Amino acid sequence: MTGRPEVLFPLFGALTGLDGIGPKTAQTLDQAGISKPRDILMTLPHAVTDRQRRDSVRDVQAPDIATVEVLVGRHEPPKSRGRPYRVQVTDAQMTFQLVFFHAKGDYLQRLLPTGQRRLVSGKVELFDGIAQMVHPDHVLQVADGDQIPAFEPVYPLHAGISQKLMWKATRSALTLAADLPEWIDPGLKTREGWPDWHAALTSAHMPQSNAALSPDDPARQRLGYDELLAHQLTLALARAAARRSKGRSSVGTGALQDSVLAALPYRPTAAQTRAIAEISADLAADHRMNRLLQGDVGSGKTLVAFMALLCVVEAGGQGVMMAPTEILARQHLEGLQPLADSAGIRLDILTGRDKGGDRKAKLAALAAGDIHILVGTHAVFQDDVVFADLRLAIIDEQHRFGVAQRMQLGAKGAATDVLVMTATPIPRSLALAQYGDMDVSVLDEKPPGRTPVQTALVSTGRMDEVVEKLRGAVAEGRQAYWVCPLVEESELSDMTAAEERYKRLRATMGEGVVGLVHGQMPPAEKDAAMARFVSGETKILVATTVIEVGVNVPNASIMVIERAESFGLAQLHQLRGRVGRGAAASTCLLMYQAPLGETGRRRLEILRQTEDGFRISEEDLAMRGAGDVIGTVQSGLPRFRIADLERQAGLMALAQSDARKLLHDDPALQGARGQAARTLLWLMEQDKAIRLISVG
Repeated sequence: MTGRPEVLFPLFGALTGLDGIGPKTAQTLDQAGISKPRDILMTLPHAVTDRQRRDSVRDVQAPDIATVEVLVGRHEPPKSRGRPYRVQVTDAQMTFQLVFFHAKGDYLQRLLPTGQRRLVSGKVELFDGIAQMVHPDHVLQVADGDQIPAFEPVYPLHAGISQKLMWKATRSALTLAADLPEWIDPGLKTREGWPDWHAALTSAHMPQSNAALSPDDPARQRLGYDELLAHQLTLALARAAARRSKGRSSVGTGALQDSVLAALPYRPTAAQTRAIAEISADLAADHRMNRLLQGDVGSGKTLVAFMALLCVVEAGGQGVMMAPTEILARQHLEGLQPLADSAGIRLDILTGRDKGGDRKAKLAALAAGDIHILVGTHAVFQDDVVFADLRLAIIDEQHRFGVAQRMQLGAKGAATDVLVMTATPIPRSLALAQYGDMDVSVLDEKPPGRTPVQTALVSTGRMDEVVEKLRGAVAEGRQAYWVCPLVEESELSDMTAAEERYKRLRATMGEGVVGLVHGQMPPAEKDAAMARFVSGETKILVATTVIEVGVNVPNASIMVIERAESFGLAQLHQLRGRVGRGAAASTCLLMYQAPLGETGRRRLEILRQTEDGFRISEEDLAMRGAGDVIGTVQSGLPRFRIADLERQAGLMALAQSDARKLLHDDPALQGARGQAARTLLWLMEQDKAIRLISVG
């Protein structure tokens, strides 16, 4: 792949080549993430000012903007310091004043000579019943009127950068942008009525009305789509490269799977059966599997994962299942043990706790192939952990592991297939942005036997009632979680909130009934506190959000979330999923601080109405924006300058299928559209993708 196409050189030159930008301004813009003409072009206006010519300011509703031709009258310099300088002017119907503060008289005499005509444009205000324009935005000779656009774009600004400067710089950058070959599928472009790239840019920078600023405007849709297409092409190229890396075909006999299914007290849901079939087909293929299994809380991911593991064991290989914490790894072990027993295979666990002879024996059994399935924490990454024939790695809760760790685990086997499980339902557009290189299986049904959770809203003013209710429930032998609020962004203050609540509940409930876990505790202490709750020794567990993922205590049937309005929807949904795992009717109390704001109420109401995690996540996206839904820190989401993931969600799916089809038809991007797509990748700075393009 040669370097950047010549047609793009001007867009990647220095900012100082643009009108009005000197070294100092270039530095200011650079701090705001704008370092070349291309970035200026991708910074679109967010508002538009109507500067169409009018006859008079008489009918203008203050404080609207008006552009009128005036005859300049007398100047009234200030009588004393700090007073304004006024200039009387008359338009076609009335006289009004231009007002200037701290202006030098001789400058204003030159700008507005008495007896001459000028074009002025600015905000009209009423002061003591007199119309005035304070510091007009434009004062021009009538002949230069075309310098004021009828509709002036308003750009998002940074300190030290004016609208005038952005106007000049964007016009200048537009002259550097050449007509580029079309990379969008012609049928799609016609169907959507999208303009060419250059026309779309020009139109987006010269909005003729407020409608032109909407994400649904054809020019903006097209430019957003270009960004999404470049991103999805990058992911599709990564996926194609992964598929070229040879995998091993593992074809199961079905014998072990049948014995497990026969021992189950229920039949798998249609969604589980479908996911198992998709995974089995991937395992049988000769390229490496890279699949995401996405399922809501309690949708039965564990069974699907175990069936996949049995499939590789039937084929003579080994499987590993990774969890982010020791507690979750032990829980997987307990959940899978009865299934492994019914299949008659050996299942074992490896965590950081295994030491000495015990660890040696396990490592020997793994290397000899005696352990068929291993459950573990990241301890299985260590160099001395060697498998006889590792064929499948299952990673639970992807966002706690990075892509690098996925690769590291894959390297343990000659050509290990990878299945990632996540219990966080992610809206489709975000799932595509984050996991677009993977194939996705979705579990969208609940297995039988799970009790629905009653969700209620209670104000914190009724705290005493809630504590009384809790005391009664504990007396009946039930267990409860009490989640403490998120205080600002500091873990220390979260900890203080949890410790306070723990002390208070302990005073009411008595010693030994209440346990505490928070993020600042040493892992061993945290594990011990969790273990006491799991075994039923403590009845109430006071916690910060460390319990949101994966803890399974069937006897726990009450979830109290304090200051629920401070949590995100997806997080509340995850927390609620910790109860309703046993036969007992379960409740989730969302405690809020009155008065509740509009969004806070809407969020809690949605939870009360539905237990469908996918619907909840779509609402969450609409309300909070993309970065927040996945948690910006570990979101792995690309930063788009134009594309709007919330409002243009449908475009992401379109971009994914388009990108995959383009690569399927033209894997090396050699054809006319393929070459155009290469230009797009360079334009969008997807250099990583360019390196992935297969040579031949």
